[in-house]
Amino acid sequence: MTTPPAERQTILVVDDDPAIVTQSGNILKEAGFTVLQAAGSSDALKLNKAHQGTIDLLVTDLVMPPPDFQLVSGDNEFPHVHGHDLAIRMLKMRKGLHILLMSANIEKEVAGYGIRRGILPILQKPFQPQALLDQVHQVLQSPPPTVESLVNTGKGGPKDGDDWFD
Repeated sequence: MTTPPAERQTILVVDDDPAIVTQSGNILKEAGFTVLQAAGSSDALKLNKAHQGTIDLLVTDLVMPPPDFQLVSGDNEFPHVHGHDLAIRMLKMRKGLHILLMSANIEKEVAGYGIRRGILPILQKPFQPQALLDQVHQVLQSPPPTVESLVNTGKGGPKDGDDWFD
């Protein structure tokens, strides 16, 4: 199955694994997308602030350990955070941003991040090139999430009966 050519949309790929960033970037570039790459959330936030053009889609790993231990504080503009927090921070800066999370162990990793079912699409790693392209096209054709839809407004985690992961 082939995918339609990209309309020069810009995608930011973020992962702490350089091989994933390179592989995903190459796949997306070959499909006609403009690709920005970051080696973690701190780099992604810096790039997001410095980039003058649009960023249509954030493709980010969910679990990204910081290279050096660093507390997230109010005065640190570029903290090392997990992918869900990165998505929220970037969406606050770029309304209309589409988001695609990646995870190697969706069932185990996603449940602990307060992600409600159906809010954000998640791509299982490892993935085939076509699976990435299919997900990217699907996400770009869907309405982007809102900050409110990504933030867990309940106290103390999920409430009984809530579905918190795909």
